[in-house]
Amino acid sequence: MQDTLSAPGAATDPTAPVRFDTKVAVLLRDDLLPWQELNVTAILMSGIATSAPDLTGEPYRDSDGNEYLPMLRQPVLVFTADAAKLSAAREKALERRIPVAVYTHQLFATGHDAANRAAVASVPAGELDLVGIALHGPRNAVDRITKGTRMHE
Repeated sequence: MQDTLSAPGAATDPTAPVRFDTKVAVLLRDDLLPWQELNVTAILMSGIATSAPDLTGEPYRDSDGNEYLPMLRQPVLVFTADAAKLSAAREKALERRIPVAVYTHQLFATGHDAANRAAVASVPAGELDLVGIALHGPRNAVDRITKGTRMHE
């Protein structure tokens, strides 16, 4: 999926308004502690950032020539929801074939990627104890999936 710039000349004029055809959203369960919110968001965004090569922009450079890592080319919206809405959003994303990253409560107790995958693999999809999901897809589809959630405060 491509994050097409809709504004004429946006690719050449960095001050031109940009409207993306796609949206990146993170949905967090509304009962997480602050450190958990940050951890879950960071881990989920690593899945989104690696899901398509055109999601990241060019490396950054300061005026002294120091180079910094590229970042996502479009904003990330963070929402909160209760467990039921989070589960419903995961199901809707899968039904619409929208790529989705998941973070379950069990992952707070694991220490590495293989253990994380094993923890998710040990639970049927409908029984995942989701604390967060992230998705990237067409703007209208992501809007429908996140309907009923609220912006994170």
